[in-house]
Amino acid sequence: MVNRNLIRELEAGDDLEAELDLVWSAEIEEEYGAGTAVLAVNSVLEGKVLRVDDEFVLVDVGYKSEGAIPRNEWEEGEPAPEIGDVVKVLLEEFEDGSQEEQRGLIVLSKRKARRIEDWLRVMSSVKENDVVTGYVTRKIKGGLLVDISGVNVFLPASQVDIRRPADIGDYCGRAIQCLVLKIDESRRNIVVSRRALIEQERAERKKQLMETLEVGQVRRGIVKNIADFGAFVDLGGIDGLLHITDMSWGRIGHPSEMVQIDQEIEVQVLHIDRDREKIALGLKQRTASPWAKVADKYPVGTKCTGSVVNVMSYGAFVKLEDGVEGLVHISEMSWTKRVSHPSELVKPGDDVEVVVLAINKEKQEISLGMKQTQQNPWEKVAADYPPGAIVKGIVRNLTNYGAFIEIDEGIDGLLHVTDMSWTRKVTHPSEVVDKGQEVECKVLSVDQQRRRIALGLKQMQEDPWNSDIPDRYKPGDVVKGTITKLTNFGVFVGLEDGLEGLLHISELSDDKVENPEEVVNVGDQIEVKILRVDTDDRKIGLSRKQVDGAPVEG
Repeated sequence: MVNRNLIRELEAGDDLEAELDLVWSAEIEEEYGAGTAVLAVNSVLEGKVLRVDDEFVLVDVGYKSEGAIPRNEWEEGEPAPEIGDVVKVLLEEFEDGSQEEQRGLIVLSKRKARRIEDWLRVMSSVKENDVVTGYVTRKIKGGLLVDISGVNVFLPASQVDIRRPADIGDYCGRAIQCLVLKIDESRRNIVVSRRALIEQERAERKKQLMETLEVGQVRRGIVKNIADFGAFVDLGGIDGLLHITDMSWGRIGHPSEMVQIDQEIEVQVLHIDRDREKIALGLKQRTASPWAKVADKYPVGTKCTGSVVNVMSYGAFVKLEDGVEGLVHISEMSWTKRVSHPSELVKPGDDVEVVVLAINKEKQEISLGMKQTQQNPWEKVAADYPPGAIVKGIVRNLTNYGAFIEIDEGIDGLLHVTDMSWTRKVTHPSEVVDKGQEVECKVLSVDQQRRRIALGLKQMQEDPWNSDIPDRYKPGDVVKGTITKLTNFGVFVGLEDGLEGLLHISELSDDKVENPEEVVNVGDQIEVKILRVDTDDRKIGLSRKQVDGAPVEG
């Protein structure tokens, strides 16, 4: 018997379930395959057109009563029905009387009969894994309907393409090829996949491509995807990676500056990993590397102009031409300025004049210098500031060991604490000079190679230890002084401005003294006896306990 449930679903017209469930049982084929006409509801019969009017077409199916077919079942573009035409129809029902009596007008459907024939024709020629060609009729929830020989089959959205399109509705009206994934008679539907067919074709092309692909070949491909690190190029069956570093000899910020999605480009095969099926591609390798002629174009000592492209804490990168950049190290930026960060002198986009210092062709590195474009002021220091010259300068900085005096722009000399006073023991330069103070000094020495100038403040006067002090301070004399400093080993006594003597703790009192603070304090004025005057070591030894009975000087 005919599967009447399927027929009833067809009666729903354009209902989606009916369109997707066009899987008919073998009973239909058995019943109608031989063309036997049986006057039974849901039978497919042949009839002859007897009359045509605006609403119905009257058809004789060889029985007592004629059948009526709605005129609109002849679709637009189809030849209009004419008297005498033979058509296949589906017997839907009897309007009057019973089927047994075979009386009354018969309701027929040409459209549903054609659907049955279309389905049977598809089922007889199509099986799972077959490749079929169809026409996309419309977009539905979850996918597309594809007309294959008059039968609508379902193409899920996920199976439209390898990468899901933004709008699958763009495929409507297109003829496409698909692979039959499943014919499910129990659920009465057919599911097809365009993606599976594309993947099969790509797999075959991929196999052929991997057999012929060699390093060094130039291949055409389509840019399929762009990431921050590069672009993926379809070579026709397999994607290769075009890394951002292999796109241009010059500096680029993002791959989109060089390529666009769906762009066709020529690339060179750089590396093939056949086990992992990974291919590295290059775009810049299609042209000669600018580094090939760098040594000839920019020999060491060449002065040229470049553009600052990047600034780091250790220096600035300068582009000499596309693909050729050199580094100006922070130490090569100025002869005299103390540069804490390169940004103090340059910024990206600046045009600067540089001199080529060194080239490493293998590492593709160029060392550049900015200061070499100007004369080194230290080359004139020896001539401008010979030893013995008197100079004026500003105290720029103070350290524990001395003061740096700027005697010219970028030229500093060191005034060491030991060269600040002949007579005074200076522990910190701030005891003698202040930052920003202008001082006059004498040049003691110049080390041009190490860029050092030694300055002296005390040398501006004659050394009193060689003449005056031995004459005015003799052993045995008793003098007055002021305590300037206390230590655990004794007391320093100021005898005059800048001249101190040491009163050892053992010479403070006849009694044993553990701590000088037990006997004296800073600022106290006391009388002391001179024990010795050492001109070589510039020291005066004093005693307090031996003062009694000795004449007081001054």
